[in-house]
Amino acid sequence: MSLVADFPGYFQVFSDGSVKRYERETAPASIDSSSNGYKSKDVIISSTKPISARIFLPDTLDSSSHLPVLVYFHGGGFCAVSTTWLGHHTFLGDFAVASQSIVLSVDYRLAPENRLPIAYDDCYSSLEWLSCQASSDPWLDRADLSRVFLSGDSSGGNIVHNVALRTIQEQSCDQVKIKGLLPIHPFFGSQERTEKERASGEAENVAKTDLLWKLSLPEGSNRDHPWCNFEKAELSRAEWSRYPPVVVYVAGSDFLKERGVMYAAFLEKKGVEVKLVEAEGEVHVYHVLHPESKATRLLQKQMSEFIHNF
Repeated sequence: MSLVADFPGYFQVFSDGSVKRYERETAPASIDSSSNGYKSKDVIISSTKPISARIFLPDTLDSSSHLPVLVYFHGGGFCAVSTTWLGHHTFLGDFAVASQSIVLSVDYRLAPENRLPIAYDDCYSSLEWLSCQASSDPWLDRADLSRVFLSGDSSGGNIVHNVALRTIQEQSCDQVKIKGLLPIHPFFGSQERTEKERASGEAENVAKTDLLWKLSLPEGSNRDHPWCNFEKAELSRAEWSRYPPVVVYVAGSDFLKERGVMYAAFLEKKGVEVKLVEAEGEVHVYHVLHPESKATRLLQKQMSEFIHNF
């Protein structure tokens, strides 16, 4: 058995198809309110696939008010990471408090064992689950399904886009009204290299992102697959008119910043209401790496303001 792919610090893939993922510090769910003002619990979206999620519920003074819902998809290049990781847990719990919203953070199945569209299918299933469970799970009693938002970092930002497309094309999950999208440092690509990707000194970053796409896309596909290259999406003008408002968050020192800027410009050309927000000098997924930093607090404030505009 030989090593066929290595993403240092995250995972290794071997010739027999097995995958070794490195352990990271995780945070347990707690149904008791924490000193930070929220509680959390893990739920099963599907026991057969399997798909799970973690709900974050803020402490509130007004127990009768309904709260918006943020459905969050973690990053990790489709191949790694979990919503139980400490950085994600801390960021999302604190965000639930800052925004006074209910957060549903989804643990979808990972590539390369489960190539795309499995992650999209799993995350879409979480919306169906939300629609069905809102009336029976006490933690969702105050969930306002007319104000649902999709967010995620890196590959999770890509999932936000592709799940949104699916809801538009299938016109399903009627009870769940997606009011807006908040992709953070979204992960996209194409066969054609961008100026940043062609620059000297970026070969290692290019190799890493190419590897993730190679392991995640369907066998035989390249980076011009519509799941990777947003410009290849086939939507009618009428369908684009139903695309929710978007705020795209990019980080100034992130290798993927250029793709995020291009994504925002593309949506604008399609007539989508879109805003681009840059965190100057910050790195990729800084909000997960440093969930209690000033930059992260600002991001949470910006996201909360977007949500409460609806």
